[in-house]
Amino acid sequence: MFKNKEYVLAIHREKSFSKAAESLSVSQPSLSASIKRIEQKISEPIFDRSSNPLKLTEIGEEYVNRALEIEQIEKDFERYVSDHTKLLKGTIRLGGSSFFSSLILPKLIYDFNVKYPQIKFEIYEDSTKKLMNKLANGELDFVIDNTINEDENILSTVFSSERLLLAVPKSFAVNESLDKFKLNEKDIKENKYLSNFPSVDLKAFENYPFVLLNPENDTGKRAEKLLKKHGVKPNVAFKLDQQATAFNVSCTGMAISFVSDSLVKSLNSERQICYYLLADKEAERNIYFYQKKNHYLTLASRYFIEYSTKK
Repeated sequence: MFKNKEYVLAIHREKSFSKAAESLSVSQPSLSASIKRIEQKISEPIFDRSSNPLKLTEIGEEYVNRALEIEQIEKDFERYVSDHTKLLKGTIRLGGSSFFSSLILPKLIYDFNVKYPQIKFEIYEDSTKKLMNKLANGELDFVIDNTINEDENILSTVFSSERLLLAVPKSFAVNESLDKFKLNEKDIKENKYLSNFPSVDLKAFENYPFVLLNPENDTGKRAEKLLKKHGVKPNVAFKLDQQATAFNVSCTGMAISFVSDSLVKSLNSERQICYYLLADKEAERNIYFYQKKNHYLTLASRYFIEYSTKK
């Protein structure tokens, strides 16, 4: 019944018999005949051929779900057998937002490849929601993110911890009265702020423009909580999707932003920014590697997660 399931899956993905035939390098009549044989075995049509684009029937949706499960089991077994060659090779599929994909993963992968040069990586950059869906579907081995996940089918391993800091353009007059609270990039890279350093009161910035992130972003959620907690009604100049973009707006001198110390530590040159410590628990969080529960991890993947999360 699931013989030639890849034909059904190809049509489902392409939403077209002709495009699926092209991707499979088979003729369309041959593909159609194979689908007919499968439908005859289950005595129900898999596709609603009257719809445009092509849609699955109710039976077809269940068939595709089961076919995807079988496909994943087959892939897991292939990877398991590959591990038994005792050669540390293979490909690790990583997902991350633009921040993690551009600032965290490249250095991590480079360091790992120095030790294990035969392991290859595929990086997928997307929103957290879409990446977690890919992880749940078995399309990714790991997702790196700082959002707290409550899905019981997803396992999390702490990669590192980070703090949110306030990034204030140096041109803002408020900095003149806050000398004892100021931090620069060198201070942050040396972790000066982690030991008995005074935190700033957000009320001091109430009359200045802020650039905030949309609430789908964890930094955006935490910033909203911090502002509300301190009774600050911000003058919002922009609302954006990415932390790095918000920080770049601050660097132009236009507005204050909330940034992670991870971002600041990745910088190669000094910016015209004053940084301030926020002592609230809402400003502290972990960065996690997420993986799907019961999903077989190759030997290469297990080495990578052990290497990445070692203390």
